[in-house]
Amino acid sequence: MINAAEAAIEQGAEDDAERKRIRTRLYAPPKGSRPQRRVRPPGMGFDAAGAQALAQQLEAEDERLTGRRSG
Repeated sequence: MINAAEAAIEQGAEDDAERKRIRTRLYAPPKGSRPQRRVRPPGMGFDAAGAQALAQQLEAEDERLTGRRSG
């Protein structure tokens, strides 16, 4: 039903620029709303040592699965 309503609205447009303006207004966030900040849960980040340890684990797993040494 949304596609039918969108098509009906766009049919009233005279050119592509007006269709684009209509689509922009139709899908714009409500006025006065603020973008949601994505907050990462505690403990989800990596420090340099954790990232390096993960890279070593991935390299070992890759070596085990492919049977060859990389890098």
